[in-house]
Amino acid sequence: MTGKRTDPTLKLPGFFHPLYLQSVGSTNDEVKQRARDGAPEGTLVVAGEQLSGRGRSGRQWTSKPGNLYMSLLLRPQCDAGQAAQISFLAALALSTAIVEIAPALKPQHKWPNDVLINGGKISGILLESSARMAGGVEWLVLGMGVNVAHRPDDTGQSVTSLHALGAADCTANSVLHALAPALQQWLETWRREGFAPLRLAWLERAAGLGGPLRVRLAKEEFTGTFRDLDGDGSLLVEQTDGTLRRITAGEVFLPST
Repeated sequence: MTGKRTDPTLKLPGFFHPLYLQSVGSTNDEVKQRARDGAPEGTLVVAGEQLSGRGRSGRQWTSKPGNLYMSLLLRPQCDAGQAAQISFLAALALSTAIVEIAPALKPQHKWPNDVLINGGKISGILLESSARMAGGVEWLVLGMGVNVAHRPDDTGQSVTSLHALGAADCTANSVLHALAPALQQWLETWRREGFAPLRLAWLERAAGLGGPLRVRLAKEEFTGTFRDLDGDGSLLVEQTDGTLRRITAGEVFLPST
């Protein structure tokens, strides 16, 4: 890593303990090490670029300068199933931030944690955690990459960026300063009221609700209709025979993705 310093532009709410790194292998790896060393909740690493960024299932994620790369340390004091709901929280916070700084854009949520604009993926969200010996989550790292100035061309799926969508005034810094308060807001709501209000807000911008989709699981793939989001964040899919299937992990493909 290079250029370790507290960036004077990081004027964030007091919950956050920000550190800016000009270049880093992975912001998630940086925060995981700090978590193991006892860093407080709210520790936030923001990088100008990542040299070894990654997404779900270990996929490499292109990380050019000009986009937002950040990882946040949380100590949620819950079980692993509840902790997984933080991915919905992150997607909600990002869509909230985008509407604030670029009101003309219409972000949508794609299960479980993608944010789409005009059918293109605008971000990557990755959760990594450590379990307590007695059960539950000891700490969780929320990693987020937002395509501000650039969009990766090696993902095998439709991707976009804020600049490509006409929001040329947006910068990584402006996105961060809208995203951080939204993250804190939704985190407080989740801790106070549980998943129910997040579920309702997520569904308001759900891409493909009521329409066809394809679900890829570890050992099978099937098509169906996106009917709802369960109370714990599971995807509810109506199969061709009319039965409702509950999906807790997998990949979802909409007709336009």
